[in-house]
Amino acid sequence: MLADRLSFLFVLPIVLVSLTIHEYAHAWMAYKYGDDTAKNLGRLTLNPLAHISLFGTIILPLLVRFGWAKPIPVNFSILTKKQIFGVAVAGPLANIMLALILTVAFHLFRLGKLPLLSDFVLLAIIINIILALFNLIPIPPLDGSRLVYALLKSPRAVYLYNRFARYGIFVFIVFLLLGGFEIIILPLVALLYYLLGLPT
Repeated sequence: MLADRLSFLFVLPIVLVSLTIHEYAHAWMAYKYGDDTAKNLGRLTLNPLAHISLFGTIILPLLVRFGWAKPIPVNFSILTKKQIFGVAVAGPLANIMLALILTVAFHLFRLGKLPLLSDFVLLAIIINIILALFNLIPIPPLDGSRLVYALLKSPRAVYLYNRFARYGIFVFIVFLLLGGFEIIILPLVALLYYLLGLPT
């Protein structure tokens, strides 16, 4: 039990920073497109406290090793589909960029020779890859569902999407219960980790 708590304290700063960058990217892109909703609510910031959900970011991860930050409020009604795509992809893209920057730093500065720092950086890379891939799952309310919506052309497809979105949370729960994370996401994480030339 003590080891689990120490592990959580080790992981928590990485998760907070990674989630903050993810949510900030959404807010920044929305603001760039003329939606100041997040800015007016104090969410266009890199201060982690603005993005923490007590239950989703702190309590739930302690119980089940899974959680989330407060979603960024976006007024999608004033955005074009191209802009919706940009806002949705900004979060996962920010995590991918952070993972790549850390990977370059790991190789460039040969951090593998520094055990504790190496473990911390590698864990940060893994967490950011997981956040990026997980959020790209095309199930509401994840970012991937917004990407799918933005790519839909016909009114019929949009109508069907909106009907599906009503049950998105239930589909998402079923996805997790059926092991979708372990079957789909983790193998992709392992593949990207390997392609980045990182040590196992």
